Order: sequence, then structure tokens, then C-alpha cells
Amino acid sequence: MQRTKVVDVLTGQDKGKEICVKGWVRTKRGNKNVAFIALNDGSSFHSVQLVADLAKFDEDTLRKVTTGACISATGLVVESQGSGQSVELQMTSIEVLGEADAETYPLQKKGHSLEFLREIAHLRFRTNTFGAVFRIRHAMAFAIHKFFNDKGFFYIHSPIITGSDAEGAGAMFRVTTLDPVNPPKNETGTVDFKEDFFGGPTNLTVSGQLEAELAAMALGQVYTFGPTFRAENSNTSRHLAEFWMIEPEVAFNEIKENMDLAEEMLQYLVQYALDNCKDDLEFLNQQYDKELLDRLRFVVANKFERLNYGEAVEILKGSGVKFEFPVDWGTDLSSEHERWLVEKHFQKPVILTNYPKEIKAFYMKQNEDGKTVRAMDVLFPGIGEIIGGSQREENYDKLLNRMHEMHIPEEELYWYLDTRKFGTCPHAGFGLGFERLILFVTGMANIRDVIPFPRTPQNAAF
Repeated sequence: MQRTKVVDVLTGQDKGKEICVKGWVRTKRGNKNVAFIALNDGSSFHSVQLVADLAKFDEDTLRKVTTGACISATGLVVESQGSGQSVELQMTSIEVLGEADAETYPLQKKGHSLEFLREIAHLRFRTNTFGAVFRIRHAMAFAIHKFFNDKGFFYIHSPIITGSDAEGAGAMFRVTTLDPVNPPKNETGTVDFKEDFFGGPTNLTVSGQLEAELAAMALGQVYTFGPTFRAENSNTSRHLAEFWMIEPEVAFNEIKENMDLAEEMLQYLVQYALDNCKDDLEFLNQQYDKELLDRLRFVVANKFERLNYGEAVEILKGSGVKFEFPVDWGTDLSSEHERWLVEKHFQKPVILTNYPKEIKAFYMKQNEDGKTVRAMDVLFPGIGEIIGGSQREENYDKLLNRMHEMHIPEEELYWYLDTRKFGTCPHAGFGLGFERLILFVTGMANIRDVIPFPRTPQNAAF
């Protein structure tokens, strides 16, 4: 008999029919006459209740039906006699596909801490919490592709191995086939990368933006969605060594259109979660963050406030609040400043623009004042910066001069400069950290809890 998914059983469409379900036992309870088994197969937050008349089943088989065991059960779908579910399965047969020893299975009890579950990340998918988180993560990935596809964007696969550092950050993972103990040396005694696989130094990418710009100069509007890497020795709740980025680039867009696109996209994604992840969001709202649903609705309902960086600095300086980090013109705003603007002052999402050029990347469009660039950061409640972007500098001479100022070798980015020599045009884009989006949508507090296999310092398990 073909398997029926739990999510389909719970609709009640098979009431009165005999079906087969397969999944993992969440709980088992009962008395000397009857057993109640909660079965979940991952297709829904909710489990289906299986009811077994003990007199009709082999005692040894039922003894193996423990929390965590995988079973196949056949039975009749009937209206439930108890509360909490509309239908249940009156079992006629059961097969244990995989046992789970009750003495050693680490998820035997409820209420495990998130810290403990990170230590057994290979099993945490089986909990209600992480089932909800990763179903939402899937929904957000699908919604991102749908949003851009429906707007006529083209999906570009940017390289994971690259010879450039888009951000100029320097904290990158080296990719090499050279002997790590005795690498070849040149006359000066330094490593001779000409003998490496790619003939020069290469790293894991920190961004697909520069490559996306190349595609936008021909396809008009594109986006990337892929893994990026930072070799920062940071163990905070906001940092990962491997994370995913969404980076749209649009030819002919300037800073205003860039802000419009970011706002439209974020509100679309949050509304998609509210419309399609109801059960999972309600669980996370109840268990972890009582304000989660209100905060999601708040973002959808409010137009984002837009103001210059300089205005934001003056508001912060005049707030009377003693921040941990002092703020003045020219300083990079910290999360406490960003969240205060969003949560206390404006009480809505905020887009800051026109930052000092000294604290922003070389490729950002320079304003006529000579001091600022057309950068933009989107700030969210509970998160701070969730998107960073800019109008890109399309003028060849200005871009080249800025690269010289920041000591970026032009020979390494000749291909990027070429786009300013041949058919340049105004264009703009931004980057959305996917895990930061999932943090916001799920209400989870630690970024390691919204990616299936977190990569952090001293940790690359599985």
C-alpha cells in the first residue's frame, strides 16, 4: 500500500479509508488495553495519533515502538474521540522499520536546551523546534526564488572559488592544492602560487556581488543565492563561517529604486511566511518569542522610514540614551544604535542612506559632497542590519581612484573595471543574509539554530 503523508491525513480527506503511514514515534502512552502513538514524518508540525488495541498486536513488536523508533502502520482513518486532533488512525498492523533504544536515545525526554541540541545537531531535526525552523527556512528559500522569478529576474550562479575579495575584508579561507608542509617557493622565499591548481592565490568567496554586476550589465536584472564564507574567529550568536547570501543587481536602478526593491522583497517574504507557515510560527511564538507574530505583522504593515546617516547620528546623539558605544559622524553604527532607531524612536523598519565613504566598500557610488556614498542599510527590530547595499560607482575614473585610495590592486579586478569602460550605466544592488532573515522570521536568538549544520571556529562536524 502506498504511503500517505501525515500532512494529508490531518486534512481528514481519507476519513473512512484504510491507509498506510510511516514516520518516527514522538510519544507513546496508554494503559493495559490500548496504546496511543504520536507519529510524525516531517511533512507537518502536527503528528497523527495512532490507536492500537493491545489485544490485537504482538507484545514484542509493541515493546519496540519507543520514542524515536521508525515505524510503518496501516489502519482506518476515523474521527478522533479525543481533543487535539480531528482524525486518528485505528491501527490494524504495524511494522518496526528502525528501533531506537530507550536507554541511549538522547531525545527520549522533552525540554532539552538549544545548547544541548547543538551538540547533537545530527539528531535535532527530529524535535518540534528544528522541524519548524527548517520548514520555515525551506519556505523562505522558495519564496525568494518566486519573488525574483515573478519580477523577471534571472538566477545567476556566482563562483564559490574566487581570486578576489569583494569586501576587502581579508578574512578568507584559502583554497589550494599545494603541499601545506613544503609548498613550492620562488626566488624571494615566498609561496609560488604559479604551481597551484589555479595558477594563483584563490579563496572561498565572501560575496557573489561583483560577478552579479557583470551579468546585470547584459541581462538587466539578476540575483545570486548561494553559500559565502568568512574566516573570522568569532563565536558570537550572530556569526557563522559559512552562510548564505541573496544578492540582486539591477541595471539602471539608482539608490531610490534599490530601497524600493529591498522593502518590497522583505515585506513579501514576511507575508509569505505568515501565509504559509502558520503552525510552525504559532509554535515558535508560544515556545520562544511571545512577540514574534506581532513583530512579523508589524513589518508588513508599516512603510519603512528612510533617512540619511547624518540625520540618524544626530537623533542618536540627542536621544539622552547612554549607549555602550559612543556615536558620532564617521563611526559605523552598532547593533544597539540600529535597534534603538527601529524599536524606540521610529517604531518601524528603517533604511539609512548616504554613509561616510571611509566606512563603506570601494564600489559604492560617490556623492557630490566628496564625503559620502550612496550606501543603504535596512534595519529591522530585534536584528539591526538585515540588508546592506548601494548604488554602484559606474564612473571608471572615480572607481579606479577609489581603488587606489583603498590599496586594491587594479590588475586583480581588471574585469570589474572593464564593465565601466564598455557600456557602463547606473546600477544598484544589495545583499540579504539568509540566516539573518531566518532569525527574524523564526524568532530564534542564535544564528547557529537556523542553519542545518553550523560552521564555526573549531567546529566542522558532519
